Amino acid sequence: MTRTRVAVVFGGRSSEHAISVATAGGVLGAIDRDRYDVVPVGITARGRFVLQPDAPDRFQLADGVLPELAPSDTEVVWPSGGSHELRAVTPEGGLRPLGRVDVVLPLLHGPFGEDGTIQGLLAMSGLPYVGSGVMASALGTDKEFTKTVLGAAGIAVGRYAVVHRDDDRLAIDDRIAPLGWPVFVKPARAGSSVGVSRVTRPEELDEALRVAFAEDDKALVEAAVDGREIEMAVLGSRSGSGVRVSAVAGEIVVDGDGFYDFDAKYLADSPARTVCPADVTDAELAELRDVARRAFEALECSGLARVDVFLTAHGVVVNEINTIPGFTPISMFPMLWEASGLHYRELITDLIEQALEHEPLR
Repeated sequence: MTRTRVAVVFGGRSSEHAISVATAGGVLGAIDRDRYDVVPVGITARGRFVLQPDAPDRFQLADGVLPELAPSDTEVVWPSGGSHELRAVTPEGGLRPLGRVDVVLPLLHGPFGEDGTIQGLLAMSGLPYVGSGVMASALGTDKEFTKTVLGAAGIAVGRYAVVHRDDDRLAIDDRIAPLGWPVFVKPARAGSSVGVSRVTRPEELDEALRVAFAEDDKALVEAAVDGREIEMAVLGSRSGSGVRVSAVAGEIVVDGDGFYDFDAKYLADSPARTVCPADVTDAELAELRDVARRAFEALECSGLARVDVFLTAHGVVVNEINTIPGFTPISMFPMLWEASGLHYRELITDLIEQALEHEPLR
């Protein structure tokens, strides 16, 4: 049996670099080696593409310590002209072949990875890749435009205001005043809760904006939503199946007065815990699954996504959509599919085979 050759791409230039590396550790350890040969390609914090060891343990998240790329001087050059042939730069400045790649599995989070940039590069290279195309990736990364598209599709989103770095402060105050307190301030185009602050009074706003603007020159200020934090997992169509939504919901429960920020997600002694499956009624689950599917389709996503919502007394309110969600074995997206009967290794296979089925340009 001829094995498919998969380039697993991880790391990247965003502040979520280490989370991407941890995701790659999980995938490299679980991918079906009887079906796939793997070429691990890391992207450094400065944007260099470098060959990485096929060593899953090297990239594991352990005891709350975030992993890093392995040192490498082997720079990778992407194919051109539809050749599918990867090459490496030699110490003398020449090129040596690394072999043909059949499909790319991007495991990148945040800017320069989840936002349509790497998807555009791969599309121009003529390489099939897992996940959403350029437009859906860009829309899903930008929280303002996610809400704009979903709202236009009749899907409920929370109240919010958009703030730019160079906006007049009085205009900012006027814009957010109708939201009340507390509010959540977050970069418009970052994930993993990087740069997010909970603001309970006006005096805290300057510092929250400073933290958000360290990640992006546009921020969202969102009104608090009174509801349970629920996550749903979505897969694209395979073999004509249509869009698939996890059979169960997951819930984020944060103890005390905290919220689900970066530390709560990834570091030790977290006040947050994940509950999968969440305790919801049949009617609530049906609504959650319907909203997740509609959100996926409204943004014209493909491959995979995690849809994060609030389950309120008045129905489901979408918070955001992640087109490359966290994918370690203990991340919510794989957990939801595991609880739905699709195991981690099979999930990876499903995504790769989707990409090969839908090879035409997106």
